[in-house]
Amino acid sequence: MTSDPGMATLNAYGGDVIERFYDRHPYPPPPRDLDAVAAGDGGRFGQRVAHHLVWPGRPHTGAGRVLIAGCGTTQAARHALQRPGDEVVGVDVSSSGVEHTRRLADRYALGNLAVHRLAIEDVAELGQTFDHVVCTGVLHHLADPLAGLRALRGVLAPGGAVTLMVYAPYGRAGVYLMQDYCRRLGVTTGGDDLADLVATLRELPTAHPLGRLLRQSRDFGDDDSLADALLNPRDRAYTVPELLALLTAAGLRFGRWARQAPYLPDCGSISETPHAARIAALPGAEQYAALELFRGTLLRHTVIAFDHADETSGRVDFTDPEADGWRPIRVPTAIAVEDRLPPGAAAALLNRAHSETDLVTFVTAAELATFRRIDGTRTIGELGSGARSFVERLYRGDLVVLDASGATS
Repeated sequence: MTSDPGMATLNAYGGDVIERFYDRHPYPPPPRDLDAVAAGDGGRFGQRVAHHLVWPGRPHTGAGRVLIAGCGTTQAARHALQRPGDEVVGVDVSSSGVEHTRRLADRYALGNLAVHRLAIEDVAELGQTFDHVVCTGVLHHLADPLAGLRALRGVLAPGGAVTLMVYAPYGRAGVYLMQDYCRRLGVTTGGDDLADLVATLRELPTAHPLGRLLRQSRDFGDDDSLADALLNPRDRAYTVPELLALLTAAGLRFGRWARQAPYLPDCGSISETPHAARIAALPGAEQYAALELFRGTLLRHTVIAFDHADETSGRVDFTDPEADGWRPIRVPTAIAVEDRLPPGAAAALLNRAHSETDLVTFVTAAELATFRRIDGTRTIGELGSGARSFVERLYRGDLVVLDASGATS
């Protein structure tokens, strides 16, 4: 992958354009508190779902070593609050982000959180390895994303995973149009420029590609978030092929998409088209690339990856003779809707976390009954005859995760 000339990250902090930008415009906007997070569902069930999304075959112990790479103002503190059994380390180059995180750590007595002002490229200096490295919304701002990703791979413990989110280009077309517009006009984050930009955005043509994001994204309701979206001095986006190539170049193996249904030809409206079978005949990577083009509105890609030498972590194969012993677990955002249904359907199953409205799984009355019996303790075999193929549909549709560890929870 190419990098911006002259933008190499400096170990003497204060010299990098991105560091200076986020010191002036902390992101995400620092909240007053995390009381809602502290009072939320951080229990074992939610932790178990999050664990088995990444590691279907690894027992959930409730403890791990986690690196939040580019933690911003809140991400590391949120993780430490929600998963008190984890040992969490947050790093960020922004002194503002680190300071906000430390305040939250003090307020909530987060003894399981350590925070360092450190560039992602320098994480080896921590002298630690991690079971899970989380880097979301950060790598695409680095001068050399490949160097950053290689550094993260270098601190993975055996069997460790990387959860990586980067921008996707097609859904952000409007963002990049307006970034170019702002550069041409010399719009900055100083003076009255932000207020003038907000006023100008109100007059965008209704059909402008940015229009949908303006209506739907919270990032356009706050000055620092607006600056991050439209005035960021360095950001790039990755198509599916570019992202998969980046993983390979960094020595990582693609595991799965964190939400995989938008990339699969048997999920959503694409499955009803004459092209569904043609797409399904392609290799997996080509299927994902085709679905990105078909959808055209994906804003980001979130992938779970493993060291290239780790050939087993994260793998799921429903032809495995042991599959009937796996325990499906419904994700918290999965719901059954039982009104306004097509003939023959007893319910529409959907994941509220999906932004794509076509990702609906219609089920019969018998299938709905099976869905409701999924409680995280029953195995696929205990769900009854034909449950394996049904659970596979649910898995591909992001409605369940799988505990294939054989452990008794």
